[in-house]
Amino acid sequence: MAIEQMAMPQLGESVTEGTISKWLVSPGDQVNKYDPIAEVMTDKVNAEVPSSFTGTITELVGEEGQTLAVGEIICKIETEGTETEAAPKREEEQNTPSDTDANRQGKDQSNKARYSPAVLRLAGEHGIQLEKVEGTGAGGRITRKDIQKIIDSGMKQKSEAPAPAAVQTTQQAPKQQQKQAPAPALSAGDIEIPVTGVRKAIAANMHKSKTEIPHAWTMMEVDVTNMTAYRNSIKDSFKQKEGFNLTFFAFFVKAAAQALKEFPQMNSMWAGDKIVQKKDINISIAVATEDSLFVPVIKHADEKTIKGIAREITDLAKKVRNGKLTAEDMQGGTFTVNNTGSFGSVQSMGIINHPQAAILQVESIVKRPVVMNNGMIAVRDMVNLCLSLDHRVLDGLVCGRFLGRVKEILENIDEHTSVY
Repeated sequence: MAIEQMAMPQLGESVTEGTISKWLVSPGDQVNKYDPIAEVMTDKVNAEVPSSFTGTITELVGEEGQTLAVGEIICKIETEGTETEAAPKREEEQNTPSDTDANRQGKDQSNKARYSPAVLRLAGEHGIQLEKVEGTGAGGRITRKDIQKIIDSGMKQKSEAPAPAAVQTTQQAPKQQQKQAPAPALSAGDIEIPVTGVRKAIAANMHKSKTEIPHAWTMMEVDVTNMTAYRNSIKDSFKQKEGFNLTFFAFFVKAAAQALKEFPQMNSMWAGDKIVQKKDINISIAVATEDSLFVPVIKHADEKTIKGIAREITDLAKKVRNGKLTAEDMQGGTFTVNNTGSFGSVQSMGIINHPQAAILQVESIVKRPVVMNNGMIAVRDMVNLCLSLDHRVLDGLVCGRFLGRVKEILENIDEHTSVY
C-alpha cells in the first residue's frame, strides 16, 4: 500500500488558490481515478476536482470553506502499490503534524523564508510576522494552513521592533497590507457578513488590478438608432427560429471583436519587461449572480457571427447561473466587454480584468435629443461606450481610434446587416 497526496489544482490562468466548497467523499470511501472528490470555488470558476488516483480516502486535510493555495495538500488516498515504505517516507517529507514539533533537534529550516503569495497576503492582512511562525511545510516552509490556524485560534503575536530589512524584503508584503484597518463599530441591527469564497477572491483580484495597473479612462457616445430599430424588428422571428434571444449586447461584442482585429494593440497584456500582443481574440464577458461575478470567455469572437455570439452569451450565462461553468470556459480571455447597461448604468469606469490591457463598458441605450448634421434636433437612441485602459500598454491615440472604429461599426448597422 502507498499513501498518495492530492494537491489543490490550478483551475485557471493566474489562479493561486481555491476554496473547498463541498467534499463529495468521506474517509473510507473507495474512489477511482478521475472520480470527482470535491467542489472547489475560485474567483474564476466553480469546478469539480477529480481524483488523481484509484484507492481509498484516508484523510480529508482541507475543510469545507477553507481556502488553500495551489499545490497545498487537500486529501490523502491509500493506493495499491509495492513500495510499502513509500508512504511513511512521503509523509515525513511533507512534514505531517507528527514531524512539526518546534523543539525537534536538527529540524530542516531551509525553506523557512520562502513564502507563497497566499501566505504573504493573509499574513499582511492580519499583521502576522512570518519570521515568528513555525512552519509545517517541507523544510520548515510556512503554509497557508499555519497562518489560518493562528487566525482561527485568536493568537496574537507579541509586539516587538520591526523585522530586519532583509526579512521585510523577502516577504514583499505591500505597505497597505501591513496594518489591517480597524473594524467599524457595530450598532443595534447591524449585520456582519463573512467575506468568503468568490467574494474574497473578487476583492483580492480587484485590489491587485487597482494597485498594479495605472488606469486611464475615455468615453464616446454612439448613435445606435438604426441598430436598435433593426434588432427590434427581427428579435421575435429570431427567437422563434433559433430558440434563444438576440440581445443588443451581441451586436456590441461583435463590433468590439471586429475593431480588435483592426487594432491588435488593444488585444495585449503587460508582462513585466515586455508587452504580449495576443493573436486570438477572446472576449471575456461579465456575468453576475446575486453575490458573485464570473467572467467567462467567448473564444475567437472575431470569427463568429452575431448569431453565434448571441448563442454563446446565452449558453455561458446559463452555465454561470446553474453552477456548471468549467475552468475551460474561463480561460484565455484577452479583452473584456461588460454590459453595465443591463442594470441601468449610463456612465461607469470599469476595473481592468488583470492581466488584460482594457475593458469596454457598454452602458444603457437611452433616447436623447441630438443635434443632427443638418442642424435639426431629433430624438435618437444613444449609448455611451466607456473604455478603461492600462496606460503601461496603451496610449490615448490608439484607444481613441479603436473606440471610434467601434462607434463607426455600430452606427452602420441597419436592416441590411446580416446576423448570420
